[in-house]
Amino acid sequence: MNIEGCTIRLRAVEPGDVDLMYAWENDCAIWPVSGTTEPFSRHQLERFAERMQDPAGVLCGGQLRLIIETLLHPKAVGAIDLFEYDPLHRRGGIGILIYEPDDRGRGYASDAVETLCRYAHDTLHAHQLWCNVGADNEASLRLFRNAGFTPIGVKRDWLWRPDGYHDEVMLQKILE
Repeated sequence: MNIEGCTIRLRAVEPGDVDLMYAWENDCAIWPVSGTTEPFSRHQLERFAERMQDPAGVLCGGQLRLIIETLLHPKAVGAIDLFEYDPLHRRGGIGILIYEPDDRGRGYASDAVETLCRYAHDTLHAHQLWCNVGADNEASLRLFRNAGFTPIGVKRDWLWRPDGYHDEVMLQKILE
């Protein structure tokens, strides 16, 4: 499955992506924004990649991870997740990672979010998407606001980090 945006393509996770996911998921520097608290083994990620090959996809397991790949010179720059997808209420959470700092600020994330929103609406017939972003993560807040997500609440002292508790903003986008 490939879903194209203007500058990126969202593609299904392939078994060959395990090394990338291993590096991304085990980078402690991004754990505060991903909510990860322990490392993943290569075996766990291989099993995850196998599950992502299931033709039932997001509607069965509630999660869809797509690799963000540039169109011009194909290169995997990150991943975008649709998670906790609820087919009854037609809503799901969205999370995104552009891994390398040199790949940030090039429009890949905004194109990926818009492309996933279009896919969720047109293909999954989703009504809405939501995300949770640390109140101090200005880049992600700007990304989602610019994509039409509206802040709907603040969870006070929701995220613990070594320097103390931080607020988290919940944002929502109605797709119809």
